[in-house]
Amino acid sequence: MDSNMVWLFGVAVLLLYLWGTINILKEYERAVVFRLGRLLPEAKGPGIVLIFYPVYRMVRVSLRTITLDVPPQDIITRDNVSVKVNAIVYFRVMNAPRAIVEVENYLYATSQLAQTTLRSVLGEVELDDLLSRREKLNIKLQEILDQQTDAWGIKVSLVEVKQVDLPQEMQRAMAKQAEAEREKRAKIIHADGEFQASTKLAEAAAVISKEPMALQLRYLQTLAQIGVENNTTVIFPIPIDIIQSWIKGKS
Repeated sequence: MDSNMVWLFGVAVLLLYLWGTINILKEYERAVVFRLGRLLPEAKGPGIVLIFYPVYRMVRVSLRTITLDVPPQDIITRDNVSVKVNAIVYFRVMNAPRAIVEVENYLYATSQLAQTTLRSVLGEVELDDLLSRREKLNIKLQEILDQQTDAWGIKVSLVEVKQVDLPQEMQRAMAKQAEAEREKRAKIIHADGEFQASTKLAEAAAVISKEPMALQLRYLQTLAQIGVENNTTVIFPIPIDIIQSWIKGKS
């Protein structure tokens, strides 16, 4: 009776051990397998992967794109303006064995590298470039991070500078500058309009001086426009040539 119990117990333990060796990996997962501490050359999965402990050991690695939110960094730009900048980094593991073997924690390492790179690159540009040339800065950050993380089997696909926080005094100065720029454009547009109007008036005066009847036609047109309006008082302009002839006749 005791031998049967021992046999059943042994079978149960064996079944539990065999059950524990079965690992099911999803489509986006890979298994980095070590045999007696040595890395097997290729990752396993997806599907069923048998790992016989303790001879073998497995580390799961996700191959999906990871969104890393870089916390706000204190940055002093090239023109000595202190700003806070945060960013978002999109990356994924391309080589699972290298991501486990080459770096202790690839998530933490990528996060720290992104923070230092953000401070280094943005500290070399002026504030105007940081605000207006953000797309070029994003590409530069992505290229630097991708080059540095390539040894870890990681591909950085995109870097986006998310927000730039300016000091209050700098915001007020930029608001004044923008207002002055708007006033400058308004004055230029107004002066250009005056110039064009004076040019057209000079051309009209030249035409009227050559064709006296043009003044008479303009006079009749003005009378027609006045007649259409609902005015209580109507002032009839008298042509200059009539006044001149009347003055000459009186003299």
